[in-house]
Amino acid sequence: MTSVVNKQNRQVNIKKITSDVLTYAALIFVALCILAPLYVVVITSFKSKAEAMDPSFTFFPKKPDIHGYIEVFTYSSGAADELPTVIRGFINTMIICIPTSIVGTLVSALAAYSFSKINFKSKTLLFTILLGTMMIPSTISMIPSYVIYESIGWVDTFLPLIVPSLLGTASCVFFMRQFFYSIPDELIECAQIDGLSNIGIFVRVIIPLSLPALIAQFLLSFVSSYNAYLGPLMYLQSPDMYTLQIALNFFRGTYTQDWAVVMAGAAVSLLPTMLLFLLGQKYFIDGIATTGLKM
Repeated sequence: MTSVVNKQNRQVNIKKITSDVLTYAALIFVALCILAPLYVVVITSFKSKAEAMDPSFTFFPKKPDIHGYIEVFTYSSGAADELPTVIRGFINTMIICIPTSIVGTLVSALAAYSFSKINFKSKTLLFTILLGTMMIPSTISMIPSYVIYESIGWVDTFLPLIVPSLLGTASCVFFMRQFFYSIPDELIECAQIDGLSNIGIFVRVIIPLSLPALIAQFLLSFVSSYNAYLGPLMYLQSPDMYTLQIALNFFRGTYTQDWAVVMAGAAVSLLPTMLLFLLGQKYFIDGIATTGLKM
């Protein structure tokens, strides 16, 4: 009997070890697929111009060269303030990203609170319509949006990139609504007994309990706005208005034959989002993991 039990335990252990090995092998493979392009960008940025253009790729630079980073931080497109193109592009990107990410996330959370905790007429219909907007390709509204913004004089300003984003997004509303369902209704009822209005409940009860989810959505919104390319390309026409992504593309056109400079610009553009994620990854993971779970 004992031998049979030991044999079964060994079989279970073998299956568990095999499962763990396959799982870790798959995770390592996916990680390599993600990290390999990043490694190519970083290692190429430290190569000389001749080595970067050499068709035979080398995994390490023969002689480390930082001329790409020097060009990135010194080249100017001739804007009035004479700031380097990348620095000006980064400042413009922050002007757009920071207010839209903060205000847009809070507005989306307020809408999500209404859909999850407040009963009102046609709530389900309105939420269905809101989700339906997610199914509409953005390219369909591209030309009408441009015509509208041009008619009111918003083209070549930051307003078309800021104002609509301040109103939040349907995806953020959906995510926060699912999170708010995990907050017990009894907390809301106690706050109402204490005399708090819906705004007071949202500010003093909902937000403190939802910080991980709010930070996760802020990070997603910031990265999406930071990486935006098509919108700035359509609405921004002056070189001193370019965001970082447009500035890098302009930069690539100027230095088409020097891939070290192009990769240095790409590496520099990655730093803000990587730093932001490293600082907020705990909240990001908590916000994703606890969505839809009862507290």
